[in-house]
Amino acid sequence: MKKLINHVDDVLAESLDGFAAAHADIVSLGAERKFVRRRHLTPGKVALISGGGSGHEPLHAGFVGHGMLDAACPGQIFTSPTPDQMLAAAESVDGGAGTLFIVKNYSGDMMNFQMAAEMLTSDNATVIVNDDVAVENSTYTTGRRGVAGTLVVEKIVGAAAERDDSLAALKALGDSVNKATASMGVALTSCTVPAAGKPTFQIGADEMEMGVGIHGEPGRRRVKLGSADEIAAELVGSILKDLSMPRGQEALLLVNGFGGTPMLELYVMVTAALKILNGAGIRVVRHLTGSYVTSLEMAGCSISVTALDAQSLALWDAPVHSAVLRWGPAR
Repeated sequence: MKKLINHVDDVLAESLDGFAAAHADIVSLGAERKFVRRRHLTPGKVALISGGGSGHEPLHAGFVGHGMLDAACPGQIFTSPTPDQMLAAAESVDGGAGTLFIVKNYSGDMMNFQMAAEMLTSDNATVIVNDDVAVENSTYTTGRRGVAGTLVVEKIVGAAAERDDSLAALKALGDSVNKATASMGVALTSCTVPAAGKPTFQIGADEMEMGVGIHGEPGRRRVKLGSADEIAAELVGSILKDLSMPRGQEALLLVNGFGGTPMLELYVMVTAALKILNGAGIRVVRHLTGSYVTSLEMAGCSISVTALDAQSLALWDAPVHSAVLRWGPAR
């Protein structure tokens, strides 16, 4: 195992310290590194909090900032954060208008966020993200997994929170964006959790895992390596079947790398995905391409499509200033 680390037990702590130092103008670390929060809060707005196991960076801490999250709770690698982390984060960023938890549909995350919500004395609600169309159930979940579509939910709901939408309105919006979003991924290699010291799964040099999860969970099937066009045909085809969008529908296309895929190849996948979407009459009006929801150093990618209406398009375009996503007027 070759990794840029000191001691396995210190990886998360040292990474969080580095992240907070590199983006000290935007974020600060909570006590005992329980959470990452905005350095500058906006009183009177609903607080948005997400989190999950580390190893998926920049999700979630990279999306803390104006126009997105108020706080993110990092668990150990591929392990849910604890309820006390979530409760401490919620209390730290409470703006007086309630708290909205945005939670990926994984058993540990769901259980711990629910416990935190029950312990929190202020008004709160939860949006569950389950955009992965690859499998209905896995070792980690009951129902569909939450994957890269989480970013889309956080961005659109975060923009609505900045304009002071109510907790109930943000919950409804988050559920709507989740329903309008579908994703599916493919892995070309495994990843290696530092504590394990060996690849999570074995895969041949001429094989790929269709529908892989972001923790390296098995997908639909193991198949021989195909071309970018062949991969896009299956991923986008499954997404289109799930969303059932009419011809002429405007959409966002997110091509997301898993951590070990160069941008050169991700843009090849953009071209391949567009062939399928254009052929189906879907109008891609917004793009996001890069490694945003990763699986350590796994090679591969996921494709996400979100059906947009006038409101969600405007909210996507609204200003954001986080460590990773930045557009609109400088802050």
